[in-house]
Amino acid sequence: MQQSRTNYLDHIKVALTILVILHHVCVCYGAPGGWYFRQPTNIEGALIAMTVFVATNQSFFMGFFFLLSAYFTEPSLQRKGTKKFMQDRLIRFGIPLVFYSLLLSPFMSFLVYHHNHPISYLQYLQGYDNWIEFGVLWFVAALLVFTFLFIALRNIKTGDSPLPGTKRILLFAIGLGLISFLVRLVFPVGWVLHPVGFQFGHFPQYIALFIIGIIARRNNWAEQLQHNTAKKFRWIAVLMIIIGFPAMFFLSTTWHSPVANFQGGWNMLSFMYSIWEQVTGVSIIVAMTGIFKYKWNGPSTLLSREAFAIYIFHPLPLVVFSLLLADWNADAALKFLIVAPLGVISAILLGKILVKIPGVNKII
Repeated sequence: MQQSRTNYLDHIKVALTILVILHHVCVCYGAPGGWYFRQPTNIEGALIAMTVFVATNQSFFMGFFFLLSAYFTEPSLQRKGTKKFMQDRLIRFGIPLVFYSLLLSPFMSFLVYHHNHPISYLQYLQGYDNWIEFGVLWFVAALLVFTFLFIALRNIKTGDSPLPGTKRILLFAIGLGLISFLVRLVFPVGWVLHPVGFQFGHFPQYIALFIIGIIARRNNWAEQLQHNTAKKFRWIAVLMIIIGFPAMFFLSTTWHSPVANFQGGWNMLSFMYSIWEQVTGVSIIVAMTGIFKYKWNGPSTLLSREAFAIYIFHPLPLVVFSLLLADWNADAALKFLIVAPLGVISAILLGKILVKIPGVNKII
């Protein structure tokens, strides 16, 4: 496949990276999730909007990252050979994991603690014990595991298969939702495997989409995807978000069910949310792939080189800006409107600087 025909995949990667930044700003200011510093808004409308945004993001964006990573894994392995490929992955993924755990994460945790406890960094480190803390790089750790498993199992034949039609894709999404529901009986959403940060409640999608990425590359599915199919799935996603999501919350209110029921357990809300999440996520992935392919497949390399650096370092400007505004007597929703653009711009600028540093640019 010619590189010029897959520029849109780089554009998708950049879009997903920006979504990750906005996702974490929403979590900082009220949406569900864990973050270094949280200051939830008191405005119900803003809280609802952030929650819908985060839930929609969670339905697809990290799974899409795994799919894209898998899509390019086998060609890279074939080009470099197993030994060189494994060495490159250990360097490209391992060094950022060590750096984040030993330097970046402790420093950001210190900034948050120092906001209300004026002690020195050295004093803080004396009582610090989270030295294995991957933070947002849980994705990198999981990708490293998935990649090595693929190397071990790569000779398994996947067969030749054309791109599935709409019905088969939707059945796949529903099946994935059922598996997610069953997994969440044991590992509800929000349950985290420390210190690596894995949330097993989401891993059925991550594993499935990594496998789909391998199969899609082998069968050239991206080239087979039609614009009309993408637009069809776009409407499915829109309906799931503007009708399906509110309907679930209406039912939860009618049934007087706790919000925690969405996270897992043998209950109807967990079942509906699991199905909603996967149908929405898969629909968005198909829609984005097709629409970007036909609308944004130009040769621009805008931010594609810096995307990994932006992903690794974006928590730092978000933490800094949110702390700078923490004592401002304004609702968190207004702070969100300031931190979101500043965080995106700062993360991009930081990424652009880092990829120009000799040595660093060999890793990220």
